[in-house]
Amino acid sequence: MKPDVTLNGLSMSSLGWLRESISFPTPEPQTNTIIVPGRNSPIRYTEALGRVSYQPRNFQITLSMLGSRPEFNRAVSGTANQLAGRLAEVVLSEEPELYCIGTVQLAPAYDPRTGKGTLSISCKDGDAYRYHTEVTVATVGSGTAVLANDYMPVIPLVVITEETTLKWYVGADEFNKTVSAGMWTFPELELVHGENTIQITTAGTVTFRYREGRL
Repeated sequence: MKPDVTLNGLSMSSLGWLRESISFPTPEPQTNTIIVPGRNSPIRYTEALGRVSYQPRNFQITLSMLGSRPEFNRAVSGTANQLAGRLAEVVLSEEPELYCIGTVQLAPAYDPRTGKGTLSISCKDGDAYRYHTEVTVATVGSGTAVLANDYMPVIPLVVITEETTLKWYVGADEFNKTVSAGMWTFPELELVHGENTIQITTAGTVTFRYREGRL
């Protein structure tokens, strides 16, 4: 299969572009280090909130095509009018289950000697995490719910049909919530990587909806 990339659902291959190269480096961590005179080790605040936070993700995609200058100009114009300066969801054909999001900038170049044109698509403010294209949905009744989550911490939307009591642990801390039917989010109910266990007491059903992500 020919490698492709889609931006906001728009296939670059369908517009006549050939994907030459792509760079999605892992985002750098946010670091804050204080050097204290007399200490041999600096004070590091990289994980000051209990986890690592990351800088915006930078990425670059290089596309190319062969043709005359008017053909190249039409292809650039068609692509730029739909994408230039826009917030775009970027999906690679090799990983259709994940997408990146960020503002894209376009930089075209054409070599009349070879008849080859290139289009560089870059982003400097992308979200650090790549998101799952499909939202995770789990519906359970009374009992124990085990919610699997990828590496990105996430707070699920909880949809309840009858009065429900939820109980879960964060480290050694226990949390209990008794709520009526409706849609709820609980800041303390943050899913971490792996399996997350929640005890549920209800006469109805409880649905958890969340979008997973990874670096």
